Amino acid sequence: MSTEEHRHSLADQAAAWVPPWERPRPPRDTPPDAGDDSPRPDHGGETPPEGAAASTIPAEPEPATNPEPEPEPVPTAEPDTGGPAAAEPAAAEPDPAEPAAGGPEPVAGAAARVPPKRPAQRRRATPPEPARQLDDAELRGALEAILLVVDEPVSEATLADVLEQPATRIGAMLDEISAGYTATGHGFDLRRAAGGWRLYTRPEYATYVERFVLDGQSVRLTQAALETLAVVAYKQPVTRSRISAIRGVNCDGVIRTLVTRGLVEECGTEPESGAFLYRTTPLFLEKLGLNSVDELPPLAPFLPDDVEELSDATR
Repeated sequence: MSTEEHRHSLADQAAAWVPPWERPRPPRDTPPDAGDDSPRPDHGGETPPEGAAASTIPAEPEPATNPEPEPEPVPTAEPDTGGPAAAEPAAAEPDPAEPAAGGPEPVAGAAARVPPKRPAQRRRATPPEPARQLDDAELRGALEAILLVVDEPVSEATLADVLEQPATRIGAMLDEISAGYTATGHGFDLRRAAGGWRLYTRPEYATYVERFVLDGQSVRLTQAALETLAVVAYKQPVTRSRISAIRGVNCDGVIRTLVTRGLVEECGTEPESGAFLYRTTPLFLEKLGLNSVDELPPLAPFLPDDVEELSDATR
């Protein structure tokens, strides 16, 4: 073929070429390769003659005209393993371990579902066991045993706490024991002293007790100590200077002795001068067998008639 004929062939092909978007499309339901021998529709192009060179114009892809939307895949709870999805049963019974509808979806690949923890129930507090009620004979024996070992008067409240009994019953039993000792003539007595109860020897047997206990080893208070102790007992709380003014002598050494013996103690300071105040101790009441300082004998019969004038003069 000459060069001129080849040029005319290419021009004819270019003139007969139809763009892809103007070409008729075959129906979608009929596949392009249906296996029949029916002739394919002509797109308006001409078959190049034999021996002609192939066209160098590249074929453009056909644009989709009004493509139909493909249906979206339905999501399933089964994890995607790459194989075909198994058909779901028509009616499945609800699994009790499954979460309720509307709740959070389970984590994919979880081996087992852990049920939610229930709140721990509070243990009921066990009520304390009630105190055992003691009969009168047992309560009497317990009180006597405690009173034999105490070294100072013990109150009814303390005994009630130890024996786990009402304080009113303890007080009534102590009165009954004291009356029984007096009625039977025992050499000891149960008396109230310094706000508590303690066993004491009876006054009629004091000489025998003193001979046994105090013979050769008693330390008596001096006259100055007795006078100072009397001033503190009747004037308490009182300062050291007030005691010295009443006695007319310096009482610093005597007060130190009484404090060392445990008969006198400090109980604060005077607001005006800041001096220490002194008062008697429970040991003082115990030694005298008194329950409070109100049981001290009245001092008026032993005082001179002009005691008020003397008191004002010493101030």
